[in-house]
Amino acid sequence: MKNRLLSSTLLWAIIAFLILAAMPGLIASQMVLDLIIHVAIFGLFAISVNLLIGYTGLISFGHAMFYASGAYAFGLLMQTGTWSVPAALALAVLSSALLALVVGLVCTKTKEIYFTFLTLAIQMMFYSTILSWETFTGGDQGLTGGFKKPVFLGIDLANANHLYYFIAGVVIVSLGLLWHITKSPFGYALRMVRDNAARVEFLGMNVRGYRIAAFVIAAAFASVAGALMSLYVSAAYPNFGYWTMSGEAIFMIMLGGVNTFLGPLVGATMLTLLNHYVTAHTKYYGLVLGTIILLYVLLLRKGLLDIIVERFIAFRADRTLPKKQIESRLP
Repeated sequence: MKNRLLSSTLLWAIIAFLILAAMPGLIASQMVLDLIIHVAIFGLFAISVNLLIGYTGLISFGHAMFYASGAYAFGLLMQTGTWSVPAALALAVLSSALLALVVGLVCTKTKEIYFTFLTLAIQMMFYSTILSWETFTGGDQGLTGGFKKPVFLGIDLANANHLYYFIAGVVIVSLGLLWHITKSPFGYALRMVRDNAARVEFLGMNVRGYRIAAFVIAAAFASVAGALMSLYVSAAYPNFGYWTMSGEAIFMIMLGGVNTFLGPLVGATMLTLLNHYVTAHTKYYGLVLGTIILLYVLLLRKGLLDIIVERFIAFRADRTLPKKQIESRLP
């Protein structure tokens, strides 16, 4: 079973990479490739947040802190001019994971709405630190001025195509790892914690330990997304760590679906395209975007991929199973 899951994951990862690798040859527009990179990075960020919301039942409004910590740690290391890209990326993720461990130890002492507000409060403290520590972070200007991207293993990230393939490859590997985590015994334990923490505790399992582990893992993958964005724009900005960045990730999850692994990626695609095209046609983009999202939530009340999967399961079951068994299979 484990080998079959691994083979399936590898197969889908290879197919996804081949599709993304073919894009530069099929699409001449650099703007479209830029949109694909934004969707990939924001999709990874939103899926990492959904490990907490969808799988563990913890609503965090402070996850942008780790997106920003990954971006700033990576940017600061690269600006020294002494680190290779893989080493800086690994150290940025490690430092964010350690930060998440400290924050997680504090936040998981609380539950539900108190957990949400505590993560938001700590994130705002982190954001204020970015603004006030001007000599280190650049203050409200951020880490501007760019940085060199040394060639490694024949990969020259100063080349736009190499940069595209590198970001696509790291995102696919990260999504493959997250997929394995959600399908592992640890992932199913997280669902048990989400559904009935009291029963899990009664079985002798350490509920708080699982929540801390999920918090650290989610933060580590959010920092990968932040570091990739820093690599892409050759900078890091304070708004990476502002609470609205966490809010956008939650919007992506709502739009795409909380019950399916790739739902947040679908949501990231929808929100990125809405942002891009609405901004291009009107200056009242906030009003238009808010109205669209309001109507979407009121009329559908589920993420798009959740609805598609639900209808597909019902369609297949309708052809083979009696009605009572169909209802039991719906998510």
